[in-house]
Amino acid sequence: MRLSTKARYGLRALMSLARHYGEGPVIAKVIAREEDISENYLEQIMELLRRSGIVRSIRGAQGGFSLAKPPEDIKIKEIVDILEGPIHLIDCLSDPEICNRNKECSARTFWKKLEENINKFLESHTLADLMHS
Repeated sequence: MRLSTKARYGLRALMSLARHYGEGPVIAKVIAREEDISENYLEQIMELLRRSGIVRSIRGAQGGFSLAKPPEDIKIKEIVDILEGPIHLIDCLSDPEICNRNKECSARTFWKKLEENINKFLESHTLADLMHS
């Protein structure tokens, strides 16, 4: 399992917004500069996060992006799911029908437990936790 650039940059952008939480909107140029992310790519990521309700965008001279809720209320799993989709370590966990050994595969149980633990870990941590780690 490997997180994409989109997920890594999205987490970094959200950490930037978390650092500025309560100070008003932050323009994309500032986030891009702070996090060393292409401004064009950042805009695409922020649009996904805006549509999902994680961030708000405000237009105009005093506009920019801000978190839609406090950092302690934003789960890392929620962010990863938005930017990556659900985490599945192996294909047969998301679609058991693709493997004809599905019913007798002893390794599948191991991978399923590992996937569940990863998802629980991501669910148990927030953007605020990431800021303090």
